Amino acid sequence: MGLTGCDKYLDVNPDMRTEIDNVDKLSQLLVSAYPDRNYFTFAETASDNAEDKSAALAGHNDEPFVSLYHWNETLQTGNGTPSEYWDACYKAIAAANQALQSIEENDFDADKARQYKGEALVARAYSAFMLSVFFAEPYEIGGSNNGMGIPYPLEPETSARPQYERGTIKDVYAQIEKDLNEGIPLLMGATFKVPSFHFTEQAAHAFATRFYLFKGDWDMVIQHANQIYSDGNFKNKIRQYTGELYNLSHSEHKVEYTKAEKPWNLLLANTYSVYQRSSGAGNARYSFGENVKNFFTGNTPFGAAFRNRYGVYTAPNYTTNKFNEYFHYTNVQAGIGYPYIMAPIITADEALLNRAEAYIQKHDYVNAIRDLDDFASSRIVGYSKNTHGLTIDKAKAFFEGTDDKQALLNTLLHTKRIAFMQEGIRWMDILRHKIPVVHNHIDTDGTETFTTLEADDNRRVFQIPKDAMDAGITPNSR
Repeated sequence: MGLTGCDKYLDVNPDMRTEIDNVDKLSQLLVSAYPDRNYFTFAETASDNAEDKSAALAGHNDEPFVSLYHWNETLQTGNGTPSEYWDACYKAIAAANQALQSIEENDFDADKARQYKGEALVARAYSAFMLSVFFAEPYEIGGSNNGMGIPYPLEPETSARPQYERGTIKDVYAQIEKDLNEGIPLLMGATFKVPSFHFTEQAAHAFATRFYLFKGDWDMVIQHANQIYSDGNFKNKIRQYTGELYNLSHSEHKVEYTKAEKPWNLLLANTYSVYQRSSGAGNARYSFGENVKNFFTGNTPFGAAFRNRYGVYTAPNYTTNKFNEYFHYTNVQAGIGYPYIMAPIITADEALLNRAEAYIQKHDYVNAIRDLDDFASSRIVGYSKNTHGLTIDKAKAFFEGTDDKQALLNTLLHTKRIAFMQEGIRWMDILRHKIPVVHNHIDTDGTETFTTLEADDNRRVFQIPKDAMDAGITPNSR
């Protein structure tokens, strides 16, 4: 299968595809049902996790960082671009659809095929959801949601250039929920050789917490979070910055952080990426600079800073040192090939904080604070409940506010911004909470000015790729 994009899944006649006629082939096909690109570059650069370091202090001023930082349409199709991620998600959906059709058409052993049908349905829902986050009009909790969604194919292509309609965001969410509700029960008891690279039941429930957070169904967020672990306890499953990650070197930290065996990595994706290189975000003019680093290492509403790791190329060019790069040589003698990073795209850390937010939204502050304290205990060196335990008064004092709920939401968002720095999660929170994004601009004479991406700005939705528009798919408004 040569899968390339929404408008051209198959480069060959569909009848020439490999016949999926046994469960082993089915399982191999589903390896391709996950995006092999990530969203870190464009989600982080467009957010408030990036800043202008000035041309004089940055290592490079290359695309796509320039266009992304200025919220311009990104015409490039290379690494780290929205266009590349769009294609990767639709390739993944195509593989999931092919698997589902093969299950329908073949007399597979029902018990053996069960988990693969569940995996295909949830994987399809995941890619469609992520496409909707970045390329569709934002879901409005309690709204009509009649704005443009994204194409959501439900079967493999059978023609060279099929026509796709975008539908509404309401339609897209309804189909995602349908796929989740059908797929998750089929994953019960599923076994995989390397579970962290597949939608296990745990990973599917964790993804569901993200989906229902966007949908505003707080009870479902809590319900799915509680089903990830039998006792509902995340405390020892999340990233242990003050425990087993504490004494590691920078190189060891990258390996352990993204290791498949770690309980916090519920779903990893093997993604082609140069994001963490100096030629990527590391030395980019518009990326993780001094001001962002100060936030990353600064005080929190708990009364202490979180322990985090970061590396420096030449100040103010920083990296969080989270991702371990692997290089696949296509020609060893010539030294050429493809760089990959193991991208943690679903984690126990996120699921715990999603549950905390749902509790806050339901005004269940006791349980929300419990979850936030559990999280902080893995991040604050020498954590003590008496010293660092969160209270509403501490949150209100930190943010200089008077509203209990808003103070706790601010605490939650502050915590997530630090915890998931350079992982793209901040952009999702910016969309959900309609947070304005302020970017600075430093002129050659040192003059600094600022621009703001307001909550109602159409540029908060990334433009679909040009080849998709050429295929007749309606572009996003500008």
